[in-house]
Amino acid sequence: MENRTGIFTNGIIWFGVAISVSEIEAGIQIGTLSSLNSLWFPLILGHLLGGIMLFLVGYIGASVRKNAMETTESTFGRYGSKFFASLNVLQLVAWVAVLNAQGASALAGLDPQISFPLICMLFAIFIAIWVYVGLQRSSKVTAIVMMVLTILLAILTVRLYGFDASGIISAGNANSKVLDFWNIFEISIAMPISWLPVISDYTKDVEKPINATAVSAAAYTIASLWMYFIGIEIAGMGLNNVAQAILLANLGIPGVIIMVLSTITTNFLAANSAGESAKAIFHKLNPKIVGVIVSFISAVIAILGIMGHYISFLYLVASVFAPMAAVLAVSFYLNMDDECISKWNMFAWLAGFITYQLAIYQDSVFLGPTLLAIIVSAAITYIGKFLKKRV
Repeated sequence: MENRTGIFTNGIIWFGVAISVSEIEAGIQIGTLSSLNSLWFPLILGHLLGGIMLFLVGYIGASVRKNAMETTESTFGRYGSKFFASLNVLQLVAWVAVLNAQGASALAGLDPQISFPLICMLFAIFIAIWVYVGLQRSSKVTAIVMMVLTILLAILTVRLYGFDASGIISAGNANSKVLDFWNIFEISIAMPISWLPVISDYTKDVEKPINATAVSAAAYTIASLWMYFIGIEIAGMGLNNVAQAILLANLGIPGVIIMVLSTITTNFLAANSAGESAKAIFHKLNPKIVGVIVSFISAVIAILGIMGHYISFLYLVASVFAPMAAVLAVSFYLNMDDECISKWNMFAWLAGFITYQLAIYQDSVFLGPTLLAIIVSAAITYIGKFLKKRV
């Protein structure tokens, strides 16, 4: 009998995914370049829509019992599936590197005597061990880690809230650059969208597909909003990174624990999923071994420097996987999965990708690049249903 994960376990996993320095940094960016009164609606809207997309895509994997990239084969064909799996492995290697670099940078900021390269490699070792042990055998430890992390972050939130943050101190005012509604929406939805090509790697093994997927998406959305809130509070204090806030909150050792645990919990999931995607390309590969290798390659990339490309990278991920998810969802929920129209579905994805790339270079676009790309790809996929009937 196959091992199945319960609702609580999946909720813990996806709550932990959102608890990361990258989420807080995104909140800092919004808080620094926005008015406090104008940011809440687009922030919440972006997360809600992103959470809905996570549920729709995650439920596909839970229904067919396949990992994230394996679910794409019936929609995009064998070679299309391998194409997206290859892109996913590459983006996950970079994503782990970004998260590693952010966590190491924040931790080094708490103690300048700690070597940034050393921290990156230590993170890689911890992540590699967790990947190799596996989620099933470490579920109880994961639950304890998440409870500790949640308590410490709650303490940080309370202490930050105790400071005077009556107005946002905008570092961007000097540049006369202020984020509007759709800019804020885009930064908000970009985070949940970045996990679309990953979520089915974990929902495929759930006991109750609908309930567990819904809890996973909800847990991520709630925790992500919390991290953005912390970032906005930090920006409101006139600070520009997590380490400064932890030092100001006088957390000391608990602050170090926050940095370490938040980085490892999120990176574990990304590294583990890189192994799952690699298995979708070459079925004989051992996902755990690939995950371990990805952990160390990403550490090297982090040391060499990737932080300056963080936001651009996040947008690139959205441009690839948001339209892919839209095509996949329309095909699955409208019973249109058919390898005979895989080329049309690839065209639908490409149209969404191009739409995103054109829109992202505009200062502000109605609906934002991500939502526009999703709408374009979903509409073209749906049109394919009627074209097929006429053939």
